[in-house]
Amino acid sequence: MTNSLEVIAVVSGAACVAGLLLAVVALVGTRRPAAKPGPGAGPGLSRLWRGSGTTPGEQRAHQALLLAALAAGALAFLLTGLPVVGLLVAVAVPGAPWLFGVGKAEQRAIARVEAVGEWTRRLKDVSGTGQGLQQAIIGTLGSVPPGIEDEVRLLAARLQAGWLARSALLAFADEIGDPVCDQVVAALILHLSDRGERLGDVLGSIAGAAAAEVATRREIEAKRTQPRFAVRFLTGMTLATLAYGLVNTEYIEPYGTPVGQVVMAALGAAFIGLLAWVRSMSQPRRPARFLPAPDPREVVA
Repeated sequence: MTNSLEVIAVVSGAACVAGLLLAVVALVGTRRPAAKPGPGAGPGLSRLWRGSGTTPGEQRAHQALLLAALAAGALAFLLTGLPVVGLLVAVAVPGAPWLFGVGKAEQRAIARVEAVGEWTRRLKDVSGTGQGLQQAIIGTLGSVPPGIEDEVRLLAARLQAGWLARSALLAFADEIGDPVCDQVVAALILHLSDRGERLGDVLGSIAGAAAAEVATRREIEAKRTQPRFAVRFLTGMTLATLAYGLVNTEYIEPYGTPVGQVVMAALGAAFIGLLAWVRSMSQPRRPARFLPAPDPREVVA
């Protein structure tokens, strides 16, 4: 009878860990901007399992993190016999990288804007030799800045495959997803219709504006470093305390009663909610774009 109760307790604890983990990861996924669905997009458990990664490697890393969270939560429950501890450990496994990685997305966005500015300047130089717009874009393939190589190569491939230049440029802007790139693409689309001789001057002005935008964003990002460090430090101390409780079960013995478990769950939920709130406030607002997505019916002439 005792063995049966232990098996039931283990299964119940593992089910609780899995349920809360799925709920938390699903909630985090819904906070992402709904720009365009990636390969892992889709309803239900399929989207949760695949994650929001755009490459097979990112999807495999997401799946490994989910499995590690389930294993860590179940192990914590077995060591302490407290289901809430298992839940908190399971949430901490994907939650810690999610929290400590704050700011990396903005740094990547800044790097992409800088790359767009450099590519615009090179496009201006190549177009100044008298080549057409399509040939000028293809001519920049050998010197594309890191960060937008795939997008520029795909743009050139679409132009060579017979796409309408306007649709290919709009698709390029949609993949970059930044208003600075929208300015470049808008200038190129206008050049397709009027064939003006001042394209180089316009591209040079946009490249200069992009450099100023990068400097401003980096200054703002630097000011966010100190409060983010404070949040990470507090989170690290909390995780260390939780790890100590797993090693020394006497430390968490007062929470072993049903009332203690309720208190621990309430404190853990409040702490997680506070961290999510602080993280959301530290994230910059996504700049608004002004170019539409390409019309699939107007891709090929």
